[in-house]
Amino acid sequence: MTSISLAKNPANFTGNTRSHLKKRTLLFRYLAEINLIFGAWYLLWRIGHSINFDALWLSIPLLIAEIYSYFGGVMFVIGLWRPLERQIKSLDQLTPPMPRSEWATVDVFVTCYNEPPEIVEETARAALAIDYPATKLHVYVLDDGNSADMRAMTEKLCLEDLRSPLLQQEAAKIDAERAAIIERIEQLESLTPEVEAAEQFLQNPAFAGATEQKAVRFLQRLRQLLGWFHPEDRSISDRLLAERQLLEADIERIEHQLSNLARFRYIARPKPVGVPHHAKAGNLNYAIFSGETSGEFILTLDADHIPKPQFLKRVLPYFYNYNLLAGKYEPNRIAFVQTRQDFYNIPQGDPFGHQANLFYGPLQQGKDGMNAAFYTGTNAVLRREALVSVGLQHFSDEYAKDEKRLDEFELIGGVSSNSITEDMNTAMRLHGAGWKSIYHNELLAEGLAPDDLSSTLKQRLRWAQGTIQVLVRENPLTKRGLTFWQRLHYFKTMYSYFSGFATFIFIICPIIYFFTGIVPVKSYGADFALHFFPAFIINRLTFMTATWGIPAREVWRSEQYAIALFPLLIQAVWSVFTNRPIKFQVTPKQRQSGVYLQLVLPQLIIFGLTILGIVWSIYRYVTGTLDYPWVYLLNSAWAIYNLSLLWAIIHAAIWQPPQTVSK
Repeated sequence: MTSISLAKNPANFTGNTRSHLKKRTLLFRYLAEINLIFGAWYLLWRIGHSINFDALWLSIPLLIAEIYSYFGGVMFVIGLWRPLERQIKSLDQLTPPMPRSEWATVDVFVTCYNEPPEIVEETARAALAIDYPATKLHVYVLDDGNSADMRAMTEKLCLEDLRSPLLQQEAAKIDAERAAIIERIEQLESLTPEVEAAEQFLQNPAFAGATEQKAVRFLQRLRQLLGWFHPEDRSISDRLLAERQLLEADIERIEHQLSNLARFRYIARPKPVGVPHHAKAGNLNYAIFSGETSGEFILTLDADHIPKPQFLKRVLPYFYNYNLLAGKYEPNRIAFVQTRQDFYNIPQGDPFGHQANLFYGPLQQGKDGMNAAFYTGTNAVLRREALVSVGLQHFSDEYAKDEKRLDEFELIGGVSSNSITEDMNTAMRLHGAGWKSIYHNELLAEGLAPDDLSSTLKQRLRWAQGTIQVLVRENPLTKRGLTFWQRLHYFKTMYSYFSGFATFIFIICPIIYFFTGIVPVKSYGADFALHFFPAFIINRLTFMTATWGIPAREVWRSEQYAIALFPLLIQAVWSVFTNRPIKFQVTPKQRQSGVYLQLVLPQLIIFGLTILGIVWSIYRYVTGTLDYPWVYLLNSAWAIYNLSLLWAIIHAAIWQPPQTVSK
C-alpha cells in the first residue's frame, strides 16, 4: 500500500494542507448499508426461525456470538465512514514561508529498557541526522534500564556529534557572534569615561557658547558611532548602560546556546524502592518533568524505530495555522500527529502477521476523519503544552483521591500511567480535553518487528490487556469531553478484544457436530442458504472494498491472526477482570530461537480435533452410516475454513529463518 508523500512534488495543490475522502468511499458506504441490512435480516431469521431448542446449551452461545460479531461489524463500517487522505507541504515550503527563526524546538525521546546499545545507537544516529536546525533539535536516550553500556554509547556518540562538521559550523557561528558582542561591549567601556566627562562638561554652567557647541558636536559623533541618531538626546550614559545590559543578556543567550550545543544526551530516572515506576509512561514523564528537556514538541521513538531525515518537516506544519490579520503562523489545537508504522525486518510471507496496512491505512484514516486518530507510542510528534496541561489535570484528580501519589508526580503528570497501553489512553485523555489529532499516512520511520512467536505473543497480549484495562478504568462511553464518534472509535477497539469468546464458539460447533450430530441451527436447508449466503457475500464485498489497495495476502494474514489468537484474547480479558497483576513487558528486539508449539496448544488441540472430525465423517460416509451428508459437507467446509485460519499461528510456532549457506 502506497503512503501519501508530497516531498518530491509539494506544489501540486494550493494552500499548505488539503484533505479529501479516500477513493471508493461512496462505493464502500453503499455496500456497507446493504451489508448491515442483510446482516440484520439474517439475525432476525436466526432468532425467530432457527434456534435448536433441543440444544440450547450450544444454540444460544452461537447466536450470541453471531450477534456480537454483527455489532462489531456495525462499528467497523461506521468507523470507516469518513476516511481522510491528507496532503501537506513541508515546513520549508510553506506559503507564505515560515522564518527559520520561528521554527519550534523539538525534543526526540528514544525510549529503551534492555535493548542492545547498537540498536539504540542506530536510531539515535538517524534522529541526529533529521533535517532540522541543529540548535533547535535535541535527542535524548531515555534508558529505563540505567545500563552502563548504554550510557557509554551515549557519551561516545555525543562527543562524535560535537565534532561533526554541522555542529562545528554552528559553534563557529556562535563564537563569531559572541566575539562581535564582546568587541561591542569593550567599545562601550572605552567610551564610557569620555561620555561621562562630556556630560559633566555640559552640566557645568560656567561653560557656554562655542565650548558647549564643541561638546555637543562631540556627543553627536558618539551617537553616530554608536548608531544613535537623536541629537536632542543628552542622556547618553543611560543609553550606554541600557545597551550594555542588552549585550550582556545576549552573551548569556549565546553561552546557553553553546552549552546546549551538546544535543545528544542520556537520561536514566531514579527508581526508589516502594514507589511505582509506571514502565514506559513513567520513563517518558520523568524526561518531561525532570527539567532536562524543554522542547515545544516531542517526537517519541521506540528504541528500534529509525526516523527518516524529512520527519519533522513533514509533520510540524500540521501544528500551525496562518493568521492573515496578524501576518504570521500561530499554534492551533492539534495535540499530536501520528504517522505510519512499518518494519524493515519482516521475512517473506510475514509469518507473524506484523504488516499493519489495514490499521495504518483505512482504520486510522477513518479515525482521523472523526478527530479520533490514535497515538500508538512511536513515530508521533506531540505538543508539550497539550501533554503537560492534560496530564497535570489528571494528576491533580488522582492527588485529590490519594495524597500519597505526590511521590509519583514526575512519573504520572504527562503520558497516562493508567494502563500498560499508555499511548491509546493518552490520546483519549487529550481528545477528552478538547485537543485534536491528525493521522499522517506517510512512512517516516521504520522499526524492528518481533521475529519469533514468543515475542509476538507477548506484544499482542500487552496490547489486549492494556486496552481492556482502559475500558475498565476509564470507559470511553462515560468519559467526559469525548464526542459521540470518538467514543465509538475507542469503544470499538476495546470491544474487538472480547472476540476470543465468540471465536471459540464458532470453531467448536463443527467439531461437536462431527462427533455428536448436534446442530446449533435447526434449519440447514434452502431457508438457511437464502438468509446466510447473501449476507456472507455482501459482507465479503464490503470488506474487500474497505481494504482495497492492501495486498490480499496481508489481508488474509490479518484475518487469520484475528481468529487464531482467540486463547490470548480470552486470557487478556480474564487477567484484567480477575485483577491479576499485569506488568509491562518490553518486546524483545532480537530473535528468541526455538520452536513454540507449547504456546499454541489450544489451537493445536482444536486443529487436531477438527481434522479427526472430518476424517470420522468421511469414514462414516464410506461405510454408509452417515445421515444427512449435505449437512456434514456444509460443516466440513466450515471446518476447513477454520483450519486455514488456525494454520497461520501453528506455522508461526515452527517457523525458522532461512539458513544462509556459507561458501
